[in-house]
Amino acid sequence: MTGESRDEYLEILKDEALPESLATLRQKLYQKAKNEPKYRFYTLYSHIYRDDVLQTAWKLVKRNKGAAGIDGITLKDVEDSAQGVEGFLKGIQEDLRTHRYKPGPVRRVYIPKPQGGRRPLGIPNVRDRVVEAAARLILEPIFEADFEECSYGFRPGKSQHDALGKVREHLKAGFQEVYDIDIKGYFDNIPHDKLIASIEVRVADLSVIKLIRMWLKAPVIERDENGRQTSSRPTKGTPQGGVISPLLANVYLHWMDKSFNSAKGPARWANAKLVRYADDMVIMARYVGIRIQGYVEHILEKRLGLTINLEKTKVVKLKEEGQKLDFLGFTFRLDQDLKGRPMRYLNVEPSKKTLIRERARLKEMTGSNQCFKPVPQLVKEINEHLCSWKPYYLFGYPRKAFRSINHYIRQRLVVHLRRRSQRPFRPPPGVSWYRCINAFGFVPL
Repeated sequence: MTGESRDEYLEILKDEALPESLATLRQKLYQKAKNEPKYRFYTLYSHIYRDDVLQTAWKLVKRNKGAAGIDGITLKDVEDSAQGVEGFLKGIQEDLRTHRYKPGPVRRVYIPKPQGGRRPLGIPNVRDRVVEAAARLILEPIFEADFEECSYGFRPGKSQHDALGKVREHLKAGFQEVYDIDIKGYFDNIPHDKLIASIEVRVADLSVIKLIRMWLKAPVIERDENGRQTSSRPTKGTPQGGVISPLLANVYLHWMDKSFNSAKGPARWANAKLVRYADDMVIMARYVGIRIQGYVEHILEKRLGLTINLEKTKVVKLKEEGQKLDFLGFTFRLDQDLKGRPMRYLNVEPSKKTLIRERARLKEMTGSNQCFKPVPQLVKEINEHLCSWKPYYLFGYPRKAFRSINHYIRQRLVVHLRRRSQRPFRPPPGVSWYRCINAFGFVPL
């Protein structure tokens, strides 16, 4: 991390809506870690159960909302209980202070993956989410001092748009051969022993290490299709859904970033560029050969114990006709100049998979099971959905994609109007369907 990046992170720490005492503590931890790259922190555990840390952790968990864990206790249940939030946090504080704290089992649920299949999520109890959030508040500034600039996922002051912008910058600079890497089930397959070793590079407080071990080893409980409950104790992985999991995942892949950018890595001998958002990563160079591929495979598989998904991992040569890169929901492609000049430009637009997912969502919102809804209400719900969907996809040149989504919505609303009555709906004389849909309040992208 350069001096400029360090100053930016300190500004981020100052701007966070944290109690002054906690903000100061985080700044001191960061500066200590930055000034002494080999220093190991011995006294962190007592900071985790400070009043200001636990109160801030509760606010963060509440802001993220989330479902109840396996114990069924929700955020509202805590607020409405006889002890209230203050008593709830005092109980956590006492359990941590006396080392009686033990995390409960994690509730396993599944959500659909964009590429098909299901992604497992582990939902800890509210109590455990608060403790994880408290630990993250203390550990995050320490590891932020070490993280490389090429890492963008789940980091303060960094976003997916920042990662996309850096990819675009490198492609425009001529690094147009891309090694697009897919790690098979990254969060579920991180080796526990190697992850703990990565943490111990900076953390020597055994009580903190014990906390992390307990979270990693917490039983996972799920119900099968017949409602039967099963329990298993994981031997690897960090559950997606846990508050501290993104930080742990970044800590582990940091060693990929560090090795890549070292004096012996491809950043030096191939002038290659790495951009990583969590486990989504691309390597850009003027030429991607077997030496770069072999180096990356060695680090990820031999040293980190992960598995590269060979079916999805590929080298994309953007200068070749028909080649494209899909990254974080966008497609990067060299297209012919729109004015007919003998040149190509870097086009960045929402990917085909993104539009397929969005149409599927809109089809669900306007399906036959919604025929009872008044059209103004349905249009209002669609507008609200688009308002939350649109900002992310404003990156690049989304106009063509937005037009296709607008057209699809109008088609679906026409179907909805015709479905609502035995006598098909028709616009008033002289009014087009386009004007009719707009009259119901539809706000196009």
